[in-house]
Amino acid sequence: MENMTTEGFADDGTMLKDLAQFDLAQEMADSESKKPWVSGHYAKTLYKKSDFRIVLISMERGARIKEHHADGTISVHALKGSLRFTVQENARDLQSGNILALGASIKHDVEAIEDSAFLLTVSWPDSEKLELSRSRARSDLQIALGNL
Repeated sequence: MENMTTEGFADDGTMLKDLAQFDLAQEMADSESKKPWVSGHYAKTLYKKSDFRIVLISMERGARIKEHHADGTISVHALKGSLRFTVQENARDLQSGNILALGASIKHDVEAIEDSAFLLTVSWPDSEKLELSRSRARSDLQIALGNL
């Protein structure tokens, strides 16, 4: 069955093109126009591939994104305002222009110290490589446990 497309996207939201350019000032203004935001924040996926995402997240002062993790390596690039990024009880303040990188599966939370916007980038192996990695890990565990 052929995937249906809308404006350059497959039906699962994956971008069909391999090149994209964004006007971040315009994207942030568009986010502001969507207020009020549920839970004090708004997220828009700008670019989506099987192994990569770029998400613009806008937050109102005092808003929090509760502790969570991403399955891939992430970067957080503060575009506007001030954020508090907490990893394992270690808080890092990010000002506009700062960037932070974090390995896969590490729990963290985010708080907006003032009205803020940031780019979240997530990168992980594509599903085939991820499954191969998981398969190797299962084999390694079985060998370690003496089950082979």
